[in-house]
Amino acid sequence: MLRRLIARVYWTFSRWTLSTQPAPTRPTVLIGAPHTSNWDFVLMLAIAWRLGIEVHWLGKQSLFRGWRGPVMRALGGIAVDRDDPSRIVGEVVAQAHAGEVFGLVVTPDGTRSGHTHWKSGFYRIARETGMPVTLGYVDRTTMTTGLGPTIDLTGDVAGDMDRIRAFYADKSGLRPEHRVEPRLRDEPRSR
Repeated sequence: MLRRLIARVYWTFSRWTLSTQPAPTRPTVLIGAPHTSNWDFVLMLAIAWRLGIEVHWLGKQSLFRGWRGPVMRALGGIAVDRDDPSRIVGEVVAQAHAGEVFGLVVTPDGTRSGHTHWKSGFYRIARETGMPVTLGYVDRTTMTTGLGPTIDLTGDVAGDMDRIRAFYADKSGLRPEHRVEPRLRDEPRSR
């Protein structure tokens, strides 16, 4: 209840507009893109809290050290050990099978600069768990943010990524110069 109140106040005074499809009613991998600024985290929480979505998000282990650890976990964070990323898939599968409705927020394009492609973890998690993918977005050009469509991945990587690229084609993050085209490193080229 407190989180919804905080979100309601945020959206009342924010210069951003929440323009969203309804919250998913089953566990979903929720893509946050384009992710070009750490401020996107605030928008993600505001969206989730307003829509009443229980979110979990993946973060590097260093974010969970010291005093930040309990805060990050309370906000839904899951520390990722980059030496053993397969553990995360097992945890997500267990939550999905337990019937918990949640959004696993993944930012496949990373933050800041230096990336040339999306990381494929979101795709692998969705396929291995059978979870659909919800396309969350930030669009600086229209100052809107929210959730787009929820899609089931088919296993046709190029076809699935074409659908994802089409959705994000006109979206621009807070720092447009850091945007990464939605393309996986090993993705076969479209037909």
